[in-house]
Formats: sequence, structure tokens, C-alpha cells
Amino acid sequence: MTTETKALDPITLVLVQNRLDFISRQMGWVMMRTARSPIFSFAHDFSCFITDAQGWIVSQSDGLPIHSGGGGFAVRALIEAFGDDIAEGDAFVLNDPYTAGGNHLPDWVIARPAFVEGRLVAFCCNRAHQSDIGGGAPGTYNAAATEIFHEGLRLPPLRLVEKDKTREDLWKLLLLNSRSPELMDGDLRAMLGSTRIGAEQTLDLVQSLGADEGRAYLAGVLDAGERRMRAALSELPEGTWRGEDATDNDCFTPGRHAIRVAVTVKGGHITVDFTGTDPQMKGFKNSSIANTHSAVYLGIAAFLDPTLPKNEGTFRAVSIVAPEGSLVNPRPPAPMTMNTIVPATEIIHAIWRALGQAVPALACAGWGKNSVPTMSGKRTDGSPYFMYHWGGAIGGGAVDGRDGFNANGALVTLGALLLPDIELYEQSYPVRFLKQEFRTDSAGPGKYRGGTGLDYAVQVETPSTLSLRGEGARTPSSWGAEGGAGGRQASVEIEYPDGRRVEPPQYGVIAVEPMTLHIQAASGGGWGSPFERDPQSVLRDVRDGVVSIERAERDYGVAIDATAWTVDGAKTQGLRRK
Repeated sequence: MTTETKALDPITLVLVQNRLDFISRQMGWVMMRTARSPIFSFAHDFSCFITDAQGWIVSQSDGLPIHSGGGGFAVRALIEAFGDDIAEGDAFVLNDPYTAGGNHLPDWVIARPAFVEGRLVAFCCNRAHQSDIGGGAPGTYNAAATEIFHEGLRLPPLRLVEKDKTREDLWKLLLLNSRSPELMDGDLRAMLGSTRIGAEQTLDLVQSLGADEGRAYLAGVLDAGERRMRAALSELPEGTWRGEDATDNDCFTPGRHAIRVAVTVKGGHITVDFTGTDPQMKGFKNSSIANTHSAVYLGIAAFLDPTLPKNEGTFRAVSIVAPEGSLVNPRPPAPMTMNTIVPATEIIHAIWRALGQAVPALACAGWGKNSVPTMSGKRTDGSPYFMYHWGGAIGGGAVDGRDGFNANGALVTLGALLLPDIELYEQSYPVRFLKQEFRTDSAGPGKYRGGTGLDYAVQVETPSTLSLRGEGARTPSSWGAEGGAGGRQASVEIEYPDGRRVEPPQYGVIAVEPMTLHIQAASGGGWGSPFERDPQSVLRDVRDGVVSIERAERDYGVAIDATAWTVDGAKTQGLRRK
């Protein structure tokens, strides 16, 4: 902490953090209302964040935490590449995980510098998952990739806009390498527009404080974040705890590939050591170093006080050891498009398992793992489309005091990925929804029940290509905490009009004729003994159709009178005494 930031007014400091967070959210609103791809306007698969002039995140209040937590790596790579050659009116684009601080290739970062009185004060950034960036499969997820060159266009830090003038040669190059140039054209313009709004608002904030004072407050919010994090960590017991989670395949063959972590808390500092993690794999489930850092920060932040500032000052209290050549820090040219979901989920799970031993009261049960494929093809008018089957959303894990979320886009989004509106999807794609409801008897039992996950069926009316990502479809992926039980695994099935039913491989790229896709999503684990669950909550679950009468009695020791729809108190007491 500097002498300069010690003297900052604490009330103003809080207001500055809140204003920065509002600017981040405002960039997100602009993006959702102007982007062309449904992946942005429907599902919000993008994140906006702000860094200081050195590339340290001062706000990441919009979007998906797995996106923005590692955003500082991208901006610092940009600064290293361009040095002092950054001017007012510039905007930059990048995505490469090996050379540009990217997390995976589909997530492109637009970074726009903000200047006050000729001095660089901040970067306003938008990281967004593009609909298609070339590569070996339509729609960005090439499950057959064995090296990063199979995954699409790689971008080092590049100046896309120079002093308010777009570089048309580079723009054309980017569009030429996409199967959906019209979507990319509109989406990049939306990203540029959102960061322009962010830069203008950040400029207003800093100018209102004065250039020097404004820069001091940007440094001050980082120092405040560090103080808050160290105070939170000082309340944890000191020691070392270990956790582990694994994937059951390398995208090609079955086999256990584990992420192992030792978490050490000491003196208001936390060290996360991945020594012992398995080597990088053949398939595209390796984690770039930026993605690994982002997943670690997400796991720790989600475990601790939710009011902690979401800036990179809090990360100063965290050290990460990620051995090179492992699943969490692969050597090139390892592929890694799947890394923002897998192995990011395993990283978070491993950290939660470790910290749950340190503070059992804060333990979180495991979440389901995604089995959501992407789909591409042509509409009846011949135009291409790229669709995500977000409707097959997983169930979240329970915590003390709250059931797990019944439907969530993925653990790594913490609820920030939106489930698209069914009617809008049917208007946009050649599909008809048949079912999208909570699963029955799937959630992990507990005093607080796990999330059910969704039972999803959609009729696809044209030939299409599926990029399969069935991580949760063979092995149960969640676990129970403090006496709770894990939830059920997922299932994926294709049914053709002639009645044939096919269980597709967990990973792969396959062509299919018109068919019905049925996903039963993986469910979350429960927290606490199921026999301690409030019988009225069990009754509500039975009435809602997420727990059957039989399972209420077997798993929870609660007898339901199906005629009166009430709890049979005497029988329940007898069951719970056994």
C-alpha cells in the first residue's frame, strides 16, 4: 500500500468502486442490445471489465466470472506488445492463450484505452465468445482437435482501430476467417461500441475527481480489495488442505485425468499449488494459464464473503503454482477450447473440496457438469446458423441454508449465463421445443437439496452438425457435502423419425439428419443429512414433481399422504428413527 492511497477518503473510494462496477454493467447492456449473434443478445456469453493503466482489473461486475477473472492477462499482454505506442482513439483485438493472455480462442477481447489530459488511465474491455472463428468444426467447438491449430484463428494483440479509424485490411481478414462473417461484423461493432461507452464513462469519472486524484483512486480500489481479502483470509484456520476432481476421458478414449490441489492458508495469504496434477491431454480440455488463474479466483471468491470487491487487488493475496506441461498450464500446441467449462469446473471443485475441510460450515456440494452440445447447419432459406442447446442446463450444488440452483448454464458462470427464451429460439433456429422442465429424482438428497438439472427435448427440423460436449454424461459429477449425497449424471440421446434411438459419444463432431435431441442434465449434490430436511420442504418438492413419493420416503424419511397431499407425521417420525 502506498502513502498516497492511505489518505484517500473511504466513502469516495466506495463510490468510485460502485461507479466502475456500474460502467462495466452499462457496457454489458449496450452489448446485449446491439450485438447480432443470439449467443450475446439471448444468452449473454460475454463479459465486460475495466483495468487500470497497468492492466490490473478494477471492475468485473458484468458477465461471466470465468471470462473476466483472467482478463488482466490479456491487457498486460497488449501493453507488453505495444508499450508506449498506444494512443487515444485506438482499440485492440486479441485471443491467443499462448501469446496474448487469452483463455481460449473463441473468446475475443476488444480493449479500448481511456486517456485523461493525454495520460493513459484505464482500458475498457469486452471479452465475447464469437459464433465462428474458422477451425476444423463449425461454431468454435472442435471436439476432434488435437492441437490449437485445429481450433480456429489465433490473434496476438493487434491494433484494430487506429486513432478512430478502423483498419479495413485487418477487419476483412477477420471476417474472411469466419463461416458467419455477417455475425462477426455486427458483433465486433457491438463490442467496439460497448467499450467506447465504457471509455467515455471512465473518462467522466476520472475527470470529475481530477486526473491525478482519479488515478490515485483507481489504485486505491485495488488496495482496498487487497485489504478486504486479507481480512477475510485471516478469519480462516491456518493450514494446508487437499482437493481433487477429474474428467473421465480425454475426448477420444476413457481414462481418468485429475486436477490435484494443495491449498495453504497462512498469514492472510492463500497459496493454491497444482503440483501433482496430471499431464496435459490429447483433447481440447487443457487450461491456459489465464483460465487457470480465473478459475482459482472464482473458486476462492465464491467460497468467501460475497461482498468482497471483484477487482484484481483481491488477487494479490493469492499465489498460484501451476506446473508447466500439466492440465492447468499446457505447453503449445495443446488444444484448449473446452477449458472455460472443463477443466475450469474441476479446478473450482478441487478448491472447494480443500476449503470445505478447512471450514465445513461453508462447504459447497458439487455441481453437475455440462452435456450441452453446439449445433450448426442451414435454415430453410439457406442461411447458416450456430446454436447452443443451453436448455439442457445443469443443477447446482447446495450450501448450508440454500438448495442448489435447479437450472444453471454452468458452474463457471455462477448464474450469469442466461437461458434463452424458447419462443425467440424457435423464431431464430429450425427447432421446436418439446420439453424443458426440472428433472425428477435426480438431485442429490440433503438437508438442502441439490439442483435438479433440466430434462430437455428439442426437435431439429433440418440436417445439422453436432459438436458433442458430454462431460457429465457417464460419470456422476457432483458430490454431497456434510452428509448430503451426490446428484445423478446426465444422459444424451438422439431419436430419429423412424424410431431409432442413438446414444452419441461424449465428445465428437457428427452429422445428423432431422431428429429429436433429448438431454437430461447432470444434477447437483445435497448439503447435510437428508433426514434433517424440513418435511414441508420435501412435500413441496413432491408437489412440484422434482421428488417422487417413493424417493421422499426412501431418501428423506418423509411419508406423504398422496390423497390429502400432506405429510404423514407419525409415519415420518418412525422412518426417521430407524
